[in-house]
Amino acid sequence: MDFRTEVKIEKSSWQIQPTDRLLFVGSCFASEIGQRFADHLFQATVNPFGVMYNPASILHTLQRMFPADDRQKAVGFAVPDVVVLTLGTNHVYVLNETGEIVDNCQKRPQRLFTEQVLSVSECAQYLQQCIALMQRINEHVKIVITVSPIRYAKYGFHGSQLSKATLLLAVHEASQAVTPSPFIYFPAYEIMNDELRDYRFYKEDMLHPSPQAMTFISQRFADAFFSDLTRDYLRELRPILQALNHRPFNPDSEEYRRFLEQAQQQLAAFRQKYHIAEVR
Repeated sequence: MDFRTEVKIEKSSWQIQPTDRLLFVGSCFASEIGQRFADHLFQATVNPFGVMYNPASILHTLQRMFPADDRQKAVGFAVPDVVVLTLGTNHVYVLNETGEIVDNCQKRPQRLFTEQVLSVSECAQYLQQCIALMQRINEHVKIVITVSPIRYAKYGFHGSQLSKATLLLAVHEASQAVTPSPFIYFPAYEIMNDELRDYRFYKEDMLHPSPQAMTFISQRFADAFFSDLTRDYLRELRPILQALNHRPFNPDSEEYRRFLEQAQQQLAAFRQKYHIAEVR
């Protein structure tokens, strides 16, 4: 008997390679997924200007990283091979003085801002601008878009569902704007709500996915996007990281010193094999 409804995900027509440059921008869900890549030594840039929850703020991050008027201003940010954008909400905050959507209120008084909601079309337009910008700097860029499964209790649960529905419709609208679709939609929202629909997969707040759920969703992402070489890469790396993260009973012992030295040598050989530079 099968005790869960499985979300079917087709294997991507392209795969992530160990040397790909990856960019993750969006909600805290993007930060969690992106950090998992960074922890495994991928060339991953994760929310360089902080967490961005709505499509407008995600666009602002990309524009800051890769300005249209002068590409030289983007020094310090590698042009990505793969971009993962995670949408959290369609709610935005507008600075009353200028009418501009702000990405961070910077602890200024709430009276200076007005909360608004973006329509389906507005969200879709922001997404299309994100896609156009990334294709401008890399015509071969691969883009993945997902909707965060994290619910927003402050909206009320009906309001949270309306927000997620708006984002889902906007992703669909953006995918229909160009044929074939310029991005792949990864169903993280559906996996959490349809495949892992049990409170044991949530943290204590009953809103955020638990570490177990995040690991499961990450594995489904890997099934869809990882190449065979990337799987080999991860199999070789795991025991090295386990050795480096080992906490001995006596860290000052000669035996542990030799153990750590051997693990560091293995890591150096691994970096050389897969052409992974040291992060400085």
